[in-house]
Amino acid sequence: MSEVIEVHEGVKRIHCSNCGAELNYSPGTQHLVCQYCNTRNEIAESAIEIRENDLLEFLNANALSSEKETHGTITCNSCGSITDFDEKISASNCPFCGNHLMLKDASRQERIKPQAILPFAIDKRNAHLKFRDWLGGLWFAPNKLKRISNSPEGMTGIYTPYWTFDAKTVSDYSGERGDDEQRPESYTVSINGRTELRQRMKTVTRWRAVSGRVQQVFDDWLVLGSDTLPADKASALQPWALNELLPFEEDYLRGFKVESYKIPLEQAFEKARTELTGEIKEAVRRDIGGDHQRIHSLDIDWQDLRFKHILLPVWIASYRYNNKSYRFLVNGKTGEVQGERPYSAWKIAFLVVAILLVLGAIYLFSK
Repeated sequence: MSEVIEVHEGVKRIHCSNCGAELNYSPGTQHLVCQYCNTRNEIAESAIEIRENDLLEFLNANALSSEKETHGTITCNSCGSITDFDEKISASNCPFCGNHLMLKDASRQERIKPQAILPFAIDKRNAHLKFRDWLGGLWFAPNKLKRISNSPEGMTGIYTPYWTFDAKTVSDYSGERGDDEQRPESYTVSINGRTELRQRMKTVTRWRAVSGRVQQVFDDWLVLGSDTLPADKASALQPWALNELLPFEEDYLRGFKVESYKIPLEQAFEKARTELTGEIKEAVRRDIGGDHQRIHSLDIDWQDLRFKHILLPVWIASYRYNNKSYRFLVNGKTGEVQGERPYSAWKIAFLVVAILLVLGAIYLFSK
């Protein structure tokens, strides 16, 4: 496999004082480690606090220059991913789809700086073992697929961009509460030509007007800053240990790739607001109570809106089976695995035949 694009063009390389090789971050530690002679450099603990930005102030000021940085990025013309690049490498492969990338296609973009990072805690070998365990538990997976998964070399560690949003909301609502009641009703039946009057219980909903106020506090609501990864698979990697976020430190990036965000701040907040509105509506329904709820009006006052840009660790790899590409993801902190997978038509057909044979045998013996 060809060399991958280097992370963060602006990061100065640190070389081993013993053998001269480059030092990389060792997942799950506080060290930069030489892969050849195991020399270690400790990453100093940052005294900087993780700062969350005032969203409205930030947007109105058009993103203060102090919160931005210029990055060299390259966009894959196959899957659309945007990753940082190293000018010293003229060509590489896209870590998301394997497409060939050329330095001549790179550009420079101004980006909002990350405020926090969740360093990798799982290394490539253990991430691969997690993947193999996941694959081994799949029903109807082709046998050939398990042979494809024998090598961890195709796995790439990528820091994936996310936005987090905080908000306090005060929501005034009006609507209706429906309470179910059991009421008797009469009905007739015809038996042997005779009509009989009977009774049964019928569920009737009694509605009454309601209004009220719901207050909520949302902290670190996550929005993925890229559309490169399958949204459902990326979402299923949660939960993340966000309480273990560290102030952004470039040393944690050494030896890994960084994907730049494609979804800008304004668009990410609109997505968050839509999702949070859904959460607020659920809270309103709980506040209304009863068996059924109707919301006629909802006035949400959004207060103390804050955000931060963070990087979360993901191991990613793609493989091809029957001329189709499949991807899988491993949460670089918890080891949670999510992926796309093919099915073995032969195994499914065999199971169907086996079920039919069993049903046939049951039928014959029951006669």
